[in-house]
Amino acid sequence: MQLLNKIKNSYKLRRKLMAYLFILPSLTIFILFILYPIVYSFIMSFYDWNILSTEASYIGLDNYNNMSNDSRFWNALKNTFYFSFGFVPIGIIISLILALFVNRKIKGKNIFRTIYFLPVIAPMSIIAIIWTFLLNPDIGMISYYFSLIGLENTAWLRDPDLAMPAVIMVSIWKEMGFNMVVFLAGLQSIDESYYEAARIDGATKWEQFFYVTLPLLKSTTAFVVIMTVIKSLQVFDQVYVMTGGGPLFSTETLVQYIYKLGFVNFNMGYGSTVAYALFILLLFVTVIQLRYFKGEE
Repeated sequence: MQLLNKIKNSYKLRRKLMAYLFILPSLTIFILFILYPIVYSFIMSFYDWNILSTEASYIGLDNYNNMSNDSRFWNALKNTFYFSFGFVPIGIIISLILALFVNRKIKGKNIFRTIYFLPVIAPMSIIAIIWTFLLNPDIGMISYYFSLIGLENTAWLRDPDLAMPAVIMVSIWKEMGFNMVVFLAGLQSIDESYYEAARIDGATKWEQFFYVTLPLLKSTTAFVVIMTVIKSLQVFDQVYVMTGGGPLFSTETLVQYIYKLGFVNFNMGYGSTVAYALFILLLFVTVIQLRYFKGEE
C-alpha cells in the first residue's frame, strides 16, 4: 500500500513538473518583458532620472505632485477622453450595423466581409500615412473631390478643432472590421428559433432586434466595449503619424505625452509617473465596466 502511494505521488509530481516545464518559456517572457518593466517603471517614478545620465536621484512623491499641476498632462488626459468618447460609441454602432448587414442572406456577403476586414490587417502606421495624404488640403484626393462638388477645401489636420475628429474617423475606419467579426460571431451563435418565436408573436424587425438580438448579444457587446475602451485609452500610432500631437497640442494623448517625456525629453522618471497614471485609469475603467456588465447579466 505504501509502495502504491509512493508511485501515485511520484506520478503526480512528474505531471506537475511537466506542466511547469511547458509554461516556463511563456512565464520567462512574461517576467522579463512585462512584469519586470512594470515593477521597475514604478520604482523609477520616485526618481529624477535622465536616460542619458547614469545617476538617478530619489525625489519621493515630487513627480506625482508635479503631475497634478502639469497643465500639459491634463490636456493630454482631456484629449484621450475626447478620442474615447468619439471612437468607442460610433465605432461600436457602425461595427454592429456592418455585422447585421453581412449576416443577411445576400449575394457576395463574403466579399463584403473581406472588404470591411481588410483595414484591420494593415498596420496602423501605414493607414495613418495614407490618410494623411488623402486629407492633405493641397494634394489630397478628398480635397480634390470636395472642390469638384463645390465644397470648401478643409485643412483637417491643421485645424485644432478638426484634427481630433479626423483622427477618430480614421481610427474607426481602421478598427471597425475587427469588432464587426466579433459581432458577426455573436449573431451566428443566436438560435433561429428565438426569431421564429418572435415572428409568431407578431414582433416586427425592430422589435426582434431590440428584444431578441441585443439581449442575446450582451456578452459579445461587453467584450467589444471593454476591448475598445482599453484600445482607445492607449491611442498612439495614428496620432504620432498624422499630427504628432498638434496642432497646438489639440491631439496630444496620454501615450503620446509619455513617449515625448521618455524618448524625446529623456525624462524617464516623470514619464514613468504619467505611465502609471494611465495604468490606474485603465484599471479603474476596466473594473467599472466588468462590474457593470456582470450586474447586467
